[in-house]
Amino acid sequence: MNGATYTATVMKVSSNGQISIPADVRKRWNTDRVIVTDTSAGLIVRPFDPDFVRNLRGKYRHLATETVDEGRRAAREEQAEREDERDRARRIRTRGVPQR
Repeated sequence: MNGATYTATVMKVSSNGQISIPADVRKRWNTDRVIVTDTSAGLIVRPFDPDFVRNLRGKYRHLATETVDEGRRAAREEQAEREDERDRARRIRTRGVPQR
């Protein structure tokens, strides 16, 4: 298999749907987050790099201006602003409308 080393570990899934990844595996991959991909053949668990966009190589690397966490934070802030604007608009529309 191309000289790669593969290790299989049986892990119990808790009642909350959680699994514990062995410490030596977490240390080997230097990660505290993983990506779980559900395929027709089974689950694939891979280390997650929160800065993978910033680490791109090639012609798109110059486009990476923020980390994934920064992008998520900005998206949450934009969503909150849209919700606040929607709520303000609703309050304005309901002024003067008689209550039943």
